[in-house]
Amino acid sequence: MMTNQPPAPWFVFVLSLLLVVNSSTLGQRAAPKPTPLPDDQLPAFATSLVISIATEARSFSDLALRPRVMAQAADVLWDVDNVTARSLFKRAWDEAEKGDKEEVTINTKDKPPAMVTAMRRMSGRDLRFEVLNMMAKRDLALSEEYFAKLQSQHESEKESSKNSPQPKDDWLVPEAVSKRLQVASSLLKNGQTDKAIEFAAPVLNEVNSHTINFLSELRYKNPEAADRMYARLLGRAEADAQSDANTVSGLSSYVFTPGFYVTFEPGGGARWSQGDEAPKPPENFPPALRDKFFQVGAGILLRPLPQSDSEARNIKWSAIKRMLPLFDRYAPDTAAALRAQLIEMSSSGPSRDMGQRPFGLTEEIRPAPSADGALEQMQNRIDRARTPRERDSIYAFTAAALLDNGDERARDIAGKIENLERRNQLLQHIDFEFIQLAIKKKQATKAIRLIQGGRLSNTQRAAAYIDVAQLLRETDRQRSLELLEDAVQEVNRIERDKPDRAVLLVGIANQLIGVDRVRAWEIIGEVVKEANRFDGYTGENTLTFPLMTGNSITTISIGGENFSVAKIFRALAKDDLYRAVDAAKSFKYDAPRAVVTLAIATSILEKK
Repeated sequence: MMTNQPPAPWFVFVLSLLLVVNSSTLGQRAAPKPTPLPDDQLPAFATSLVISIATEARSFSDLALRPRVMAQAADVLWDVDNVTARSLFKRAWDEAEKGDKEEVTINTKDKPPAMVTAMRRMSGRDLRFEVLNMMAKRDLALSEEYFAKLQSQHESEKESSKNSPQPKDDWLVPEAVSKRLQVASSLLKNGQTDKAIEFAAPVLNEVNSHTINFLSELRYKNPEAADRMYARLLGRAEADAQSDANTVSGLSSYVFTPGFYVTFEPGGGARWSQGDEAPKPPENFPPALRDKFFQVGAGILLRPLPQSDSEARNIKWSAIKRMLPLFDRYAPDTAAALRAQLIEMSSSGPSRDMGQRPFGLTEEIRPAPSADGALEQMQNRIDRARTPRERDSIYAFTAAALLDNGDERARDIAGKIENLERRNQLLQHIDFEFIQLAIKKKQATKAIRLIQGGRLSNTQRAAAYIDVAQLLRETDRQRSLELLEDAVQEVNRIERDKPDRAVLLVGIANQLIGVDRVRAWEIIGEVVKEANRFDGYTGENTLTFPLMTGNSITTISIGGENFSVAKIFRALAKDDLYRAVDAAKSFKYDAPRAVVTLAIATSILEKK
């Protein structure tokens, strides 16, 4: 039976907003601003926004965007409509499985090389990981249901490959393991340490790059728990007959080079991974646990190997050669026995040259040289260099070492590089890093001087102005506003059809919203124009500037919370909800429109 009831106030509000957008699109006179909803009806309105964008996501042409938006929508609704949120998580998982099957996170427009594709698969970071990450943040039991599916798939694959056993590999682990530890790592970063420990515990039973790197991350949050788990892992490795030289190399990462994990291959090569920062020994590491590592490591390394097993002997030779300086320092009695093994293996097999190894694998376990020490090492190596390319690599490595020490002689050393493109790239990197250092030390005047005189791209200069403006916002508001306008001028010099302009304008708006809301709204109008001009702007872009120094890559990133379009729209919604919704609907492409719509809904629900 139908009844003639008046529509809910929030429905009238949504309808009026749609009419306003349509009339402005047609160039007609805009409808009057609707009467604000009462506070008790705002949650229902926010829910309608989320459900609307989640429903729209089903038909997004970007298969990777569908599960991301559905999972984010579920996260936003979790506390206000748990039933709908759970349903959205299930739909997000289904869409993620489809997307991963078609490898939409790998077969991107940039056509990455095979190595990049392999590393992405190996890392466990795909669409299902993103959905699981959101689930685990909200409900571990729910995420365990979906991990059970991954485990079931792994057991089936394991059963089918029983007759073709694979060699031990510290990098290739079951998908359920890599994803579980990636999700646990994300929980750590979100401050949910206890939940991360509980979630990771079932797979912390083998030495591999995933388990050791997770324990290294955990140690920054909870050293006692991490050390306790690492001690159990040492015990398992000691009792495992399959533990080998690469097991010891992996275990050493936790004690001496957190984030830097290296294993050796039979043919003389090596594989390694490194985090964003140069590795350094963890603080306040228990001496007894360190001694236990050397005891277990020596026991494994001194196990006899058959003379005929040349591959295992090559790996063992490489691992001992790398870790011998550690044994010399902390376990000299054992070091003598390991040195004897090196001599025996060298005399009974083909000659091996550690010069084949990527420069840095042996240096990573030594204390970083002082600035003067780096210069002395540079000169010794330059004297032996044979080609301009070798000399350029030595200069680049030394300049990076000086930069790590905050030594301004880094510029002079970089200036010696013969290759013009490489020299300019390194000088640009050095100038930008010194600006960041000045900002970190709150030296605004020095930072401004470096920005104006440095070899920076327009993108870097604009980002630096934004950072200094934030530094001065409370102490010198007028100068802060002037720097933001300088940043706008730099943005206008950046070529179009790149995400840089939109990302930087968002950063400017985020600084303006608290001090000049009128100008902030003007800048947001420009953000929409830039976003609509380039389909590569997602609302979550990070601008990166990679730099190769020696055999390592250093990356400077511009992004994060200060350049987040979600952050600025949460603030805009609190300033003027009607206008924020109107601006959200004016985004042409699905990705940024979804991000800002969910941000607006979050802003409303945060008030409750």
